[in-house]
Amino acid sequence: MTKRKSKLVVLTGAGMSAESGIGTFRGADGLWEGHRVEEVASPEGFEANPGLVLEFYNQRRRQIVAAQPNEGHRALARLEKVFDVHIVTQNVDDLHERAGSQRVLHLHGEIRKAHSTGDPQCVVDVEGTELSLGDVGPDGLQLRPHIVWFGEEVPAFGQAARVMDEADLVLVVGTSLQVYPAAGLVGLAPAGVPIVVVDPHSPLEGGARVEVLPVGAVEGLGQLEIRWASADPKAPGADV
Repeated sequence: MTKRKSKLVVLTGAGMSAESGIGTFRGADGLWEGHRVEEVASPEGFEANPGLVLEFYNQRRRQIVAAQPNEGHRALARLEKVFDVHIVTQNVDDLHERAGSQRVLHLHGEIRKAHSTGDPQCVVDVEGTELSLGDVGPDGLQLRPHIVWFGEEVPAFGQAARVMDEADLVLVVGTSLQVYPAAGLVGLAPAGVPIVVVDPHSPLEGGARVEVLPVGAVEGLGQLEIRWASADPKAPGADV
């Protein structure tokens, strides 16, 4: 009988993609590329100035399309040989998928998709990088970025919670765990499940079940890949 692979649940944030050159956008002054967050990332902002919001996300889309997965993204994809890997990401880029990861759940939406302003379930791929006023979905209504804006519910949270509840090992990469409800996911892991954090400024302290690697995503995931792929008996959850 083939032994079941341990379920590795990976929660990733902006630090995961930063090493691919994708900016975090949110600054200490509360601005996103010179705009107030409410202007470009809220339903009210879109209603007030849809052209501004569409162009803001066009700029982000151009950057993401031009970016490439980094070695950290590729390491997570390769770890599927060792674990049953499920990635839950706060990022809206598609770098995990382009690196080869098979199970990726986007909590905050996907920049390369759009949905109808009348029906959030009416989702389409954005051809190229531009989404403009007058672009409509199959229902004939204006399209907007398929992004979860401030003040909106997170439709994928329930699914993410179920994934986390089945984890044998949790890996947190490049997230400050400050944005809710995503930040609450780690607390939903089963009691006693090991947690590994890869972040130069870890939001969690090391302890009996928490291991902290205070480095960037590429370096930290490279270290873990070597450890876990070699079936190191000290590797938490290494079931090979």
